[in-house]
Parts: sequence; structure tokens; C-alpha cells
Amino acid sequence: MTSTRDHRTQPETASVAETLRVALEVALPALAGGVIKRRPAAMALAGKLQFDRSAVKLLRRLRDRHYGRPLRLRVPGRSVELALSAADVKRVLAGSPTPFSPSTVEKRAALSHFQPHGVLISGAAGRPVRRRFTEAVLQPGRPLHELAAPFARAIADEAAGLPGSATLDWDTFNVAWWRLVRRVVLGAAARDDTTLTDQLERLRLDANWAYAHPKRKQLREEFQRRLTGHLDRAEPGSLAAVIAASDVVNAADAADQVAHWLFAFDAAGMATFRTLALLASHPAELERARADLEGVDLAEPNQLRYLRACLLDAVRLWPTTPMILRETTEETEWGPAGTTVLIFTPFFHRDPALPYADRFEPDLWLDGRAAENPALVPFSAGPAICPGRDLVQFCASTTLAHLLRGHRFEQASGPVLSPERPLPATLDNFHLTLNVLG
Repeated sequence: MTSTRDHRTQPETASVAETLRVALEVALPALAGGVIKRRPAAMALAGKLQFDRSAVKLLRRLRDRHYGRPLRLRVPGRSVELALSAADVKRVLAGSPTPFSPSTVEKRAALSHFQPHGVLISGAAGRPVRRRFTEAVLQPGRPLHELAAPFARAIADEAAGLPGSATLDWDTFNVAWWRLVRRVVLGAAARDDTTLTDQLERLRLDANWAYAHPKRKQLREEFQRRLTGHLDRAEPGSLAAVIAASDVVNAADAADQVAHWLFAFDAAGMATFRTLALLASHPAELERARADLEGVDLAEPNQLRYLRACLLDAVRLWPTTPMILRETTEETEWGPAGTTVLIFTPFFHRDPALPYADRFEPDLWLDGRAAENPALVPFSAGPAICPGRDLVQFCASTTLAHLLRGHRFEQASGPVLSPERPLPATLDNFHLTLNVLG
């Protein structure tokens, strides 16, 4: 047996009642909101009822009751463990891809709807080469991608059209965001190809149902043909050009990795808009961000460390991946091979024991405090950490810089975001609107 937790006893076993409560208060709301593609109506309800708040309270009680040990849920026919300590979060994420594989049965069922050869659901044979390709193109660990200059110009172009009126809502922001994403990933010729991303959206909505929804083979083939056409063009100044210069994977594999990047950029847009709302409602942080922009030439690539920290804290407050799943590849102290390990990120990010749990605290990511807490994982952690994290932070922070330099905003709708009160546990970005003051 592989020892993955030598300082602990065997996991605790949940009662039937505890398992049902986890299913109803933790798993069901996350699934209803749409794990692969968010559902606006469900997110509106989640925001109104603050589902994540009750989920965090439940897991805190379970942690106290079971002494922080992993909790084995009573799921018929399955071995499922719920992580309840920061130490176990660190251990599981550090143990990817073996013995804790990112490729779980649930992810394979969901993501195969639009990226059956994606690195996230690849087995031991296919994962290394696909991960190597992804890292070669996205360049994690580099705050500024080698194509940061053309990307900065694309961001400036798209941000110039915002806000466009006296208010800025999600729909308006999202249109501009997707134009930017298509330019960065595929080139300017793909800027207005809404058909491509609409096809991906329909496939992702199907993916929310995982194995409960039949696969649309024809739609996926149409999407892949359209995507491959853009990649074949290899437009200079886009990720497609970097892909064309790589011979690590074949064309079909490359297209599936790109499908995942497009999927991930959707969540990045939500995080960017939420960050703007936080800054609009937190005067001290807003002035700090504006001060950091003084004298900065946004026509050139910049790291914008404070705005990146603002984005990271927005993702801490409202994780875009609420449930991190791992599946054991061999027998471990967590259970037999095939055991699913569930990490519910809002619990660890909003742990009431944290003094900053419910407030906007960007300095966490600059003064070392975030690094001291292994359970703060806005982009996951360990060998399977999101390879696009640096590129996403660059695109988001540069977009925010343009918006903040040109305009002032205040919140017009949505739950109150204020430094004077705890921030909501769930924030519905779809129905959030900002007034533009100038």
C-alpha cells in the first residue's frame, strides 16, 4: 500500500445522513450551476440563496466532528473521499498524476463531449506528451508570454470598445472578452467567429450532464473542423502560430487541447468581471490599482502585479472550479484504486478560521500569506496546476488596466459588495451590472 498520509489514521466514514447532506448541500448545487458551462438561471438562484455559505458551514462542522480526517462518503458502488484539511489538499494535489490522477470517471464522461483527447482526461500513456505540448504553447512560469506584445495590442483594441454605454453588464463584457480570446488563441481572422464558440457552448452544456447526455458526434465534428481551419491558418501573433511551430502532438490532439483552453478562458472572463466589480466597490483597493498604473504604457506588455493579485483574490472568493477531483491509480490509504477524492474549494478559500475569509484581500498574494496556506488554490496546484495561469492573469489584468484607466465604475445591481460587510459566498456574474461614471 502506498502511504499518502503517514501522520493520519484511516479515514473516517460518514453516516448516511452526513453523506446525504454533502450530496444535497455541496455536490448538487455545484452540479446544478453547471460544472462545465455555467447555467445563468441556476447561478441566479445560487446567488439568491447563497448555497456556498451553507456548504462551507456544513463542511466546517464535519471537519470538527471528524478531526479533519478525510471523510469516506457512503456512495453505493463507489469509493469517494472528501478532503477536510489543508494538509490533505496539498498532499493530493502534489500527488498528481500518480497516485492521484486528474482523469476521473466524471471528467472523462463530461469532457469527452468536446475534447476526448484533452490532457486533463488523458491516461498515463497520453498525458506526458500532451502536457508537454500544452506547457510549450502556454508557457507557464513566464509572467509575460513570448507573444505578450501582440496580445497587449489585441487587448487594447477590444477594451477600447468597452463599456459602450452608461452601464456595463455581463453580456456586453462577455462579447468583448470572447473577441479577445479568439484573437489571442486563433488570430484576428477568428475575432468574429461566434459560430465556433457557440458550437463549443452547446457541447459544453451537454457536457454538464456527463454520461447522462448522448454525445453529438456531428456537432463535435463540425466544431473540430472549424477550429482546425483556424489552427491551420497559424496566424502570426496568435497561439495558433506557436502550435504550428510545434511537432509534439498531431493535429487532432492539438485541437482538443485548444478546445480546453477556450473552455478555461470562459471562466477567466467571469473572474475578470467579478474583479472589476470588487474594485468598483472597494475604494482603497481601487486607488491602489490606479496608483500602480501611473506612468505605465499599456501599449507594451506589463506584469501589473497588483491587478494580478486582485484577480487571484476574486478567484479565491468565488472559485471558478468549485470541485477539484482526483482518482487514485492504485490502492492508497484513501481506499482502493479508483477512489474519487473530492476537494470543495470554497470551503478552504472561505474557511471561517481565516481572518480574510469573507473580505477582498489582494495583498495575500503579494506578502507571502497565500503561499503559507496550501489550500488556497485558485488555479489548482501541484504537477497538474493550470498551465494557462500566467497567460490568463496577463489577459485579465491588462483588460482591467484599460477599463480602470479610462473609466470609473460603481455597482448598479447584484448583491452588495462592500469592505464594510462580509462578501457574499456566491456571486452571480450573469446578473451583475456596473454604472459607468466617466
